Amino acid sequence: MCLEIGNKVSVIDDVVKGIVTKIVKDRVFVKDEEGMEFCFFASELVKVEVDQNDLTKFSDIDNALLKEKKEEKRKKKSLFVKQRNEVVMEVDLHIEKLVKSYRGMDNYDILTLQVNTAKAKLEYCLRNRISKIVFIHGVGEGVLKTELNYLFNNYPVKYYDASYQKYGLGATEVYIFQNSI
Repeated sequence: MCLEIGNKVSVIDDVVKGIVTKIVKDRVFVKDEEGMEFCFFASELVKVEVDQNDLTKFSDIDNALLKEKKEEKRKKKSLFVKQRNEVVMEVDLHIEKLVKSYRGMDNYDILTLQVNTAKAKLEYCLRNRISKIVFIHGVGEGVLKTELNYLFNNYPVKYYDASYQKYGLGATEVYIFQNSI
């Protein structure tokens, strides 16, 4: 490849791109957009004829592989699609939602009440064949979430973090397998 001073170049294994300022034997000096000058071997550089932004203006590129990838993207559906008639139970395990006043309760009492409530709601869903339940536990130090995970391992369920968009980080969604009862 024949590089000349003033050519636009891009580095093969890096994100540096700029203009050739000087060529000394097999070394090429490149000045980037911020004005920093770098030294590379000629074999590490690629001459840029057209800027990438200019290439994206042309949408009529006839490439079969590109068209195939676009079709695949359109066909893909989300794995977690909520059915219209699906019942999802939400249980808020924050202590202020469970009791009127938690004055006089220590952390052990609060945690026990929260875990017992979660267990009761989970068994209710098992009996009534409700397939999904969301436990809102909050972020905190993660003690309640750990206890819930331990509880869920004793039941025929699959659990994972609930929708971040809807609940943030402090919720766990539980899917109950119906055919194991």
